[in-house]
Amino acid sequence: MEAMTRVDESVMVWVSDDGIPQRVVWGTQRFRVSDTPTRLNPTFPGWQTEAALDPAFTHPLERRESWRFQATSESGETFVFDVARDPYSTLWRLLRTYD
Repeated sequence: MEAMTRVDESVMVWVSDDGIPQRVVWGTQRFRVSDTPTRLNPTFPGWQTEAALDPAFTHPLERRESWRFQATSESGETFVFDVARDPYSTLWRLLRTYD
């Protein structure tokens, strides 16, 4: 059975000309996407936590570009990553990993 870990930290993601993830740097490790990435929905800030239901939100949340993909490091370590891009910048967040 695979283990899911919630993560909330910045990562570097390189995408193709079509915007599809190709590589990710997490911590000090580089990973190359080793399967076909899947776009995730819903793609809103906090959708992976209870924050998505916070009654303090008074306006609709901005959609985030979110992806799930398998990636493999140069040493052969493989994870499935859930990442989301901030709609106002080029910054990416690592939301979850599966091993």
